[in-house]
Amino acid sequence: MDVLSRTLQYLFTGVAIGSIYAMVALGFNIIYNCTGIINFAQGEFVMLGGMFMVTLTTVWKLPLPIAFPIAVVLVVLVGVGFERVAIHPLKAPSVLVLIMITIAGSILIKGIAMFAWGKEARYLPHFSGETPIAVLGATILPQSLWVLGSLAAVVLGLAWFFNRTLMGKAMRACAHNPAAARLVGISVKQMVTISFGLSAGIGAVAGIVITPIVLMDYQRGAMLALKGFGAAILGGLGSGPGAVVAGLLIGILESLGAGYISSHYKDAIALIVLLAVLFIRPSGLLGDTEAQRLKKF
Repeated sequence: MDVLSRTLQYLFTGVAIGSIYAMVALGFNIIYNCTGIINFAQGEFVMLGGMFMVTLTTVWKLPLPIAFPIAVVLVVLVGVGFERVAIHPLKAPSVLVLIMITIAGSILIKGIAMFAWGKEARYLPHFSGETPIAVLGATILPQSLWVLGSLAAVVLGLAWFFNRTLMGKAMRACAHNPAAARLVGISVKQMVTISFGLSAGIGAVAGIVITPIVLMDYQRGAMLALKGFGAAILGGLGSGPGAVVAGLLIGILESLGAGYISSHYKDAIALIVLLAVLFIRPSGLLGDTEAQRLKKF
């Protein structure tokens, strides 16, 4: 394989894994814009999506078109349930308290998953076979196309939701000014609950489509959350387009670093680039320097 083909191969791999980081980062941003906190349980939503999908398809033998939406709904219920039980009852909690709650939720969900599915990694068959598709001397797995398609569907769905639906506009109003939103009759607490459900659903989709490529275990969500959080910061916390751009960028840098330098340094390379960008532009690539709030996806 020549240099051009190798580079193209690394780009394909980087875009696929970067799409997952982008979806995780979008989940971070949705909750941040509604609550002002970072949900450190976001990675567990990704892990649960993959685990539920494995159970539904390999244990219950459900076909893919049925198991996929069921797995997403189950994770959405977990996200909504977590918010209703741990966050909704609190009266004017501080941001620090909310962050600590999400960390505790992450640990709890991870522990429950370990007891439910064990410590071994779970395998999920590829959705459309494992025969690579040749492109200009490189190859791409059909499952990677599922990942890219999922990211495109999530981005288009969020753009439509926030710009075309009454609920999405209400969430944007809460992000701009929660007090003013309350004055016009918008239930901010209800919007927070919806943001957790929406974030959990996106995390579930990411977990489902990436499991056939990387396998899934109860600890996998932590690393994906770390990379997704890095993408959210790099893109500009609260910025939807920034999350997508930064997620793809981190994925590509990781892949190129692993290919041309060493796989041992791929995480360090992405982190160095992240720190360098933030040193020059602390608000991130597409972040708002005045207020890192979601004003328009």
